[in-house]
Amino acid sequence: MTVTRLVDQDRPALSFTVDGLEIVGKQGDTLLTAMLAGGLTYVRTSEFGDGGRAGFCWMGACQDCWVLVEGSGIRRACTTLAKPGMKVIRR
Repeated sequence: MTVTRLVDQDRPALSFTVDGLEIVGKQGDTLLTAMLAGGLTYVRTSEFGDGGRAGFCWMGACQDCWVLVEGSGIRRACTTLAKPGMKVIRR
């Protein structure tokens, strides 16, 4: 899955890490948007063994985008705003 940012190109950039890899997003992005627009192809690995998952509902109703945010615990990437310096671990 590739996410392409079509609007809001002028919002300030911010960076955070996912599994130690720097991701650059835009202020106001959710983690899910920033991760996928930043070049990652998946948000977490399926516990059922069918590979990487890139979110399903994008509105906080499922459990398809759980990530571990250092200092905050397990969060849904689709409803958690990206913040500068965050350390995220895919599950």
